[in-house]
Amino acid sequence: MTMRVLVLGAGATGGFYGGHLMMAGENVTFLVRPKRHAQLMENGLSVISPVGNITLPAQAVTRVSKPFDLILLSCKAYDLDAAIETIRPAVGPDTRILPVLNGLNHLERLDAAFGVERVMGGLCHLTITMDPDGTIRHLNAFNRLTFGARHPVQAPVADTLAQGYAKTPLTVVNSADIVHDMWEKFYFLATLAGATTLMRAPIGAILKAPDGLAFINGLLDECTRVATAAGHPPSAERDAESRYHLNKEDSALSASMMRDIEKAGPTEGEHIVGDLLRRGREFGLDLPLLTLAATHLRAYEARRGAS
Repeated sequence: MTMRVLVLGAGATGGFYGGHLMMAGENVTFLVRPKRHAQLMENGLSVISPVGNITLPAQAVTRVSKPFDLILLSCKAYDLDAAIETIRPAVGPDTRILPVLNGLNHLERLDAAFGVERVMGGLCHLTITMDPDGTIRHLNAFNRLTFGARHPVQAPVADTLAQGYAKTPLTVVNSADIVHDMWEKFYFLATLAGATTLMRAPIGAILKAPDGLAFINGLLDECTRVATAAGHPPSAERDAESRYHLNKEDSALSASMMRDIEKAGPTEGEHIVGDLLRRGREFGLDLPLLTLAATHLRAYEARRGAS
């Protein structure tokens, strides 16, 4: 079954996953701003990737008025309120929405706007960027898109989407427990973002400090306690993987949030670090390192907003 798919934006992530759906034969429309619309009309959608390049004419619009079967969201959390209003005309009784955002707070906001039966769960692992001319560059071969139904009525769309992506070279998982999968990324990302933004340094540099290892592992332990209290304890495999990446000497790993701060830009700090702290406090947990990381990000945003 071919679905009518709306992708909000044709930036790096949306263009990458939307472009591969086009390859699979799905009817994909990109809802974009006028400048991006002009680029797509002139040059089509261009993706440069180790798993295969894409150059295809793209169907793009600057506004919508009819419902779609599936809407793919990959905006930043701080743009979500605007995104909700932008896609509202495209949401009908049978529309499903797949947000591919970090964290979990966006699910509550989308559920409130459109109903839990419409909002699926999703996450991706992808290193990608977009050139000024609109060319999307996938920076390494690793890619993984995980999605799944949060409500039984979403299962047919999840299955159809998985079948579509099976025609592409991408690594795609149709998860039976998508919320747990999102938690496993959430607690790790909160640790990585909290540590690297607070220290303004990648993991390897933090570990060179005498107390760096204790700090990172202490923050990871706090984030793990929140996930466990929420009913989503990381598996032993996931815990080992997290500690490997966060304890690796000379690692250049850092959160994109750190780079956002270095550019004096907005961050998803409240959506990720702040939200995990909020959830932990609701469980009555004592989280001094997570509190410090969240306070730092909140102070940064307050200072940025005042400038």
